[in-house]
Amino acid sequence: MNEYVEIVEREPSMLPVEFELMDYSPSRWSPEDVVRIRAHGLYANVKSEVRRALLLREHGPEADAFRKKLEPEREIEVPEGLDLDLIPENVLEVYELATKQIEFGESGDSSGGRMEGSNNWVVSPERTATGRPILANDPHRTVSVPSLRYAAHLVSPGMDVIGAGEPFLPGISIGHNKDIAFGLTIFSIDHEDLYVYETNPENPDEYRYRDGWESMKVESQEILVRSSSPEEATLKFTRHGPVIYEDATSGVAFAVRAAWLEPGMSPYLGSLGYMNASSWGEFTGAMKNWGSPGENQVYADTDGNIGWHAGGRVPVRPNWDGLLPVPGDGRYEWEGFLEAGELPSKLNPSRGWFSSANEMNLPDDYPAEERKVGFEWYEPFRARRIEEVLEGNPASTVEDSVSLQTDSLSIPARKLVPLLSGLESEDAATNSALDLLRNWDFQLAPDSSAATLFELWFGDELRQTILDRVLSREARERILTDDETGDSRPILAILERPDERLVEPPWETP
Repeated sequence: MNEYVEIVEREPSMLPVEFELMDYSPSRWSPEDVVRIRAHGLYANVKSEVRRALLLREHGPEADAFRKKLEPEREIEVPEGLDLDLIPENVLEVYELATKQIEFGESGDSSGGRMEGSNNWVVSPERTATGRPILANDPHRTVSVPSLRYAAHLVSPGMDVIGAGEPFLPGISIGHNKDIAFGLTIFSIDHEDLYVYETNPENPDEYRYRDGWESMKVESQEILVRSSSPEEATLKFTRHGPVIYEDATSGVAFAVRAAWLEPGMSPYLGSLGYMNASSWGEFTGAMKNWGSPGENQVYADTDGNIGWHAGGRVPVRPNWDGLLPVPGDGRYEWEGFLEAGELPSKLNPSRGWFSSANEMNLPDDYPAEERKVGFEWYEPFRARRIEEVLEGNPASTVEDSVSLQTDSLSIPARKLVPLLSGLESEDAATNSALDLLRNWDFQLAPDSSAATLFELWFGDELRQTILDRVLSREARERILTDDETGDSRPILAILERPDERLVEPPWETP
């Protein structure tokens, strides 16, 4: 890092554009900067907790079932002592400002874009054309400047590793050395909780804990402002984490407890432990120190072994499931974290391959209800497509993996378009659209008119229409406004089994 700072000092034309836009020069980095920086982390699930709480408060659990499918399935239980009416609409305003990406440009947009997920797989020598294992990894992250990934080949005494890391991360987190290869995708650990506090009417910097009042830790920080006087910022912390919202008039405060704020949780820094591993044992030993974010780590070595090891710190919640905010009065406390050996892993699976694409992939015999790793995962369609291609190919090649990484077949389209069979309309344009879809190969190719039509129809119009039929206008608007992931599985379930799922609503359809 500091070497590049020196380069741009010698060659100002190589200074990245964001420095020019902000009119400042980069400083030297220290080891402490690497350890403490969290801006490149991934966060879950405090946003979902709040969305679920607001939806439950206003529309009940039936509406929340259309927002996000829970896996394994479970009924939502409001934690004892939680008053949903205390949660304001803007409770996460500070949290979102703190975790959003920064966008440079005239628009000032800092939304960061939609998270699309990632995929990876490993194939054993018995199922490849060369008799050597194949590992493929594709982290689908937003293209940005500066780039999230930084490709490098690091060579020094005792080290020879090549692949990609991140600009503020020493080492390689996706790549290979002379003995092993490794890759990662997001494994959806629930590692955040929103705590709700009753504050002292006589002193809003105190909150109820157990049988008394406990003081918040209050810090003042000076923020330098160009061409202006410094600003003074007051920061408050409870025993659980930073206070993100408080209302002394209502006697309430909120704080976030997050595993990624714990010591040793600098994102991806755990990859320093396995860069030089030479065996499965050394690799899994290094994974014991993996902190953040939750990852599906895949593995292959020159001896022909392949494997998968989930990594990340999972909070132990002894008396709740993490799906809703909880009172901060001491009734809901983490009891440490799961041990690394309590997370799922697999070496040399009998089917000869392993893949992940952010889907719910806890094994059938894994005690998911007991360990509560998480209940909110990405849709499984990318994972199912990878599985059917790998399972159908007994002699995979590297070229096959390249092709699969760019495969664009839509399983939702393959499930939905046949349901259009026999439909006709009095409108000629509608009939033309139906024919376009019915003659489509379900490939989301960039030059495909049918693909464009399907994405617009299924992603926007059809989803909204179905929600109009089964939910009130207010519930539908909240789901469509707040929903980042657009979980399509509840909609597909209705369309595939309308006699079972679609009922006349008890209210007037908008």
